[in-house]
Amino acid sequence: MLPRGQRDAVLLFYLQGLSHREVAAELGISPGAVKARLHQARTALAPKLSQLTDLPEGRTMSTIEANGWIEVQVAEVRRTDDSPQPQHLMLLAESEGSRRLPIWIGPGEAIALAMSLESVEHPRPMTYQLTVSLLRAASSSFREVRITRLTDAIYYAAVVVDGPDGQRQVDARPSDAVNLALVAGVPILIDGRLLTDAAAARCAAALSYPTGTAELAAEARQLQQDLLRQINLPDAD
Repeated sequence: MLPRGQRDAVLLFYLQGLSHREVAAELGISPGAVKARLHQARTALAPKLSQLTDLPEGRTMSTIEANGWIEVQVAEVRRTDDSPQPQHLMLLAESEGSRRLPIWIGPGEAIALAMSLESVEHPRPMTYQLTVSLLRAASSSFREVRITRLTDAIYYAAVVVDGPDGQRQVDARPSDAVNLALVAGVPILIDGRLLTDAAAARCAAALSYPTGTAELAAEARQLQQDLLRQINLPDAD
């Protein structure tokens, strides 16, 4: 329904993940013209898409939601008691709603999430803190992270980065992307089509996992202190 110029810009920028400069080169126009077309397209699409979504009374649809993205937060990190390999998951919840999505992740990423949520301080920069610092040192910054699709029972994500050459999307695992979002303090967005009834049904089983965020963070903090006492070296890394 969009004019061809706006439609082409939307397809290249939002669906193919090109930067403003790359879209401009593809269409033979300036980056400023690309931004103008995207703004016009969002304005045209917002009222049409809002009719497809039931929103709470008095609440309007944001630009992000109109483009199919829902902002979420990490509501919980949980672990089973299965031995010798317990399962870990992160539970994402709508910032402005009740829908939730559980995603099973690795133990290292789960512990990092729990420590960020519980504001556990590290004596030295950990991997995600280092990544954010390196990006800032390169005159770039994180804009947001997006959980984009589910294919063959695997969730995919992208980290959106603003750099000197424009915006880029970097392929990532959801667990790494969300960890980076917490450290950098940027929004976490999810394709609204992933918040299905099937995902909601999996939440009941996920919430039955006995060990939660606070316990995971406390265990990690205790392990960290034990290791420091064992090493007991003033110049330890």
